[in-house]
Amino acid sequence: MKRALFPAVLLLLLAFTGGAWMYWRWEREPLSIGTQPVVVEISAGESLRHVAEDFQQKGILLHAWDLIAYARLHEASGGLRAGEYRLDPGLTVAGLLDLLRSGKVVMHSLTLVEGWTFKQALSAVDAEPNLQHGLAGLDTQELTQRLGFEGSNPEGQMLPNTYEFPRGTRDVDFLRRAHAAEELALNAVWNQRDKDLPYKSPYDALTMASLIEKETAQADERAKIAGVFVRRLQKGMMLQTDPTVIYGLGESYDGTITWKDLRTDTPYNTYTRYGLPPTPICLPSRASLEAAVHPAPGNALYFVSRGDGTHVFSATLKEQNAAVAKYQLKHDKP
Repeated sequence: MKRALFPAVLLLLLAFTGGAWMYWRWEREPLSIGTQPVVVEISAGESLRHVAEDFQQKGILLHAWDLIAYARLHEASGGLRAGEYRLDPGLTVAGLLDLLRSGKVVMHSLTLVEGWTFKQALSAVDAEPNLQHGLAGLDTQELTQRLGFEGSNPEGQMLPNTYEFPRGTRDVDFLRRAHAAEELALNAVWNQRDKDLPYKSPYDALTMASLIEKETAQADERAKIAGVFVRRLQKGMMLQTDPTVIYGLGESYDGTITWKDLRTDTPYNTYTRYGLPPTPICLPSRASLEAAVHPAPGNALYFVSRGDGTHVFSATLKEQNAAVAKYQLKHDKP
């Protein structure tokens, strides 16, 4: 009787030892990834068996059933999350299963640059290979409706920033996210705005911020330029800012603004029309939004570029003309 039991006990011991060794290997032995990370993609609805077999073909798994068996032991055969995953050297079968169920997918990034127009931002989105594209061919009105932007013009209604997203994100969702970020920032600064500003709505502040953005890249000048523009509006003066003229010229602008351009009337020409332009002219930064609602106090009504990115601010036309003669007219001489 004892002799008859011996083979059975031996088989049980061998099975236990083999199972323990397999479990140890799944928990401890690195996969055949090599020394560099490997990026893999799982499609929505893909089964564990299909994923395991694919990984075996790629040489990531020695046997597909390693992943399948480990998942079944842990009652985790379902719940794989679609997306791209980065498999780092040293990853085990156990770590692989945890990763595929975690949803910690590879994130890509795209930067919307301060001062870009909506057209420039849309071109960058269209050129991003990791986004899913569905907005091509839509006109401005259709785009605005799809994106849920205020009014009929999408200009300025996205916050410049670097946004991370998983591969396959829809372009419309990416742009809506940037729009939501802009709305959040605009509402926050609007609720903390100074008193007695010449704005009827947050949209006016957004428009003003876009002018500030195009006029200077100097952090310490934004509020000063906002102060000039606010005082001119309060006094009933034209804003007379070149970036609005350039924006209104559109494709006809050749890189050099002329006297004729300044006198060519468009809805955006602040040399021929009073008040703010009808829409923003670019994507303003959070810093420009802050400046628009917190303009610097003072008496300056004019400013002119020194040609090095900074500006001279003047309270009188006489001072302004002197600054123009010093910093602008001398550059026009042959």
